[in-house]
Amino acid sequence: MKAFAVSAYKGPLEQIEAPEPHVGRSDVLVRVRAAGVNVLDEKIRLGEFRQILPHAFPLILGHDVAGTVIRVGADVRGLKPGDAVYGRADDDHIGTFAERIAVNEADLAITPVSVDIEAAASLPLVALTAWQALVERGRLQPGQKVLVHGGAGGVGSIAIQLAKHLGATVATTVGAANAQFVRDLGADIVIDYRSEDFVPQLSGFDLVLDGVGGENLERSLRILKPGGRAIGIAGPPDPQFARDAGLNPLVRLAIRGLSRKVRRQARKLGVGYEFLFMHASGEQLRDITRLVDEGVLRPVVGRVLPFDQTAEALRLVAAGGSRGKTVVSMP
Repeated sequence: MKAFAVSAYKGPLEQIEAPEPHVGRSDVLVRVRAAGVNVLDEKIRLGEFRQILPHAFPLILGHDVAGTVIRVGADVRGLKPGDAVYGRADDDHIGTFAERIAVNEADLAITPVSVDIEAAASLPLVALTAWQALVERGRLQPGQKVLVHGGAGGVGSIAIQLAKHLGATVATTVGAANAQFVRDLGADIVIDYRSEDFVPQLSGFDLVLDGVGGENLERSLRILKPGGRAIGIAGPPDPQFARDAGLNPLVRLAIRGLSRKVRRQARKLGVGYEFLFMHASGEQLRDITRLVDEGVLRPVVGRVLPFDQTAEALRLVAAGGSRGKTVVSMP
């Protein structure tokens, strides 16, 4: 089986011959037809999450998949061979940059019927991130205000649409070239992050979704109303995440130190900060599928590359600055 893998942290992504996936009792063997490429793939290659997600090598990268069910495990009841499915592979079983992958049934859903397979492959990680930030964690309500940083990117482009569907007023930061693009997605307030300071322009916000981190995250706390929350997907991880992940005491202590500054600033301002490392969920994907087929959410695919150019696709994603998602497609 052909796959794209790294042999060590910071190593190049190279095509290899990989063994056939093991199909457990609750697993579904999927023939990969398209795979979304995410910044998370590059961060794992660089070893940025190795204390949180230790992986064995060689490691096949890839989290998003859209494809066709080949066969199912003995305990699978909701899917059958021939079904078109999509999903985000669980952290312990990534590897969608391959011809086939075994995925737990609970992490898959039937693909939306209104979009093509490449658009379906672009959705799982970014749509689940937006859903978990705005619905599961943020509990965003009609009339509330949310700031989405990086509105032209994979997560941002979905988050803007979802927030508008939930009835929120949406502000976003983008480059000037993407201003009309995010307005078309539903953004009410558009700020050019290269030439404008968002802090003086915004106040009384209920929620911030931040994918930048660092000083950008710290300054975002200042536009929240008392009791508002910033949800970070770029870090730093917080103690609650470390507890929920069951990390060892030394790693938990280190994580507490990494997030101490931003948590202290949040407390001083009377607001909250929490880190989101999204999780796989076929159940949430079924809700997302419904919104896609109803025309509420539109996948944004920036470019599609053939499978044999997966390494180039990862390089382009790591370079940043692209609109929407990059997807690799199987012949």
